Amino acid sequence: MKKSITLVLLLSFGFINAQAFKGKGDAKFNVGANIQNGGTGIQASTDFGLGENLSYGFVGSYLLGVSEVLGEKPAFKDRFDAKVRINANLGNVLKIDEKLDVYPGLSLGLKNFGGHLGVRYFFTDGFGIYSEAGFPIAKYNTNANGFDFLNNQFTFNIGASFNM
Repeated sequence: MKKSITLVLLLSFGFINAQAFKGKGDAKFNVGANIQNGGTGIQASTDFGLGENLSYGFVGSYLLGVSEVLGEKPAFKDRFDAKVRINANLGNVLKIDEKLDVYPGLSLGLKNFGGHLGVRYFFTDGFGIYSEAGFPIAKYNTNANGFDFLNNQFTFNIGASFNM
């Protein structure tokens, strides 16, 4: 068991040895699945390089499969969320390879102020995959329940990434 855990940790560090962010003028587009408690959906995001290690972007998500609450189905406003975000692209700071982009960041959305940690891996110059975990830091509705909880919780996203 110890050998298995050690191997997984070593491989994890191996995957965090690359960077796909090119700095100022770089542009990325991500599209994928949004997985969370109570629903699954789609997410699309963009990121634009501001400097060597900084980017800003926009995120939109829409929940397709949502559990009913007390026999009610959620309205469009309950399923949709949009955010503006800023990322710290850490590839050259960590001195890692060029195929992997590791980026923690903050976002300000229609439902909350939150954070995220993402990773993009590019197989070619224009195509890659991404994974991102998001979480709320401050909710606009502190008593979020029912459908208000949908966009105020931990989310996991996975999908395709493209250079624009």
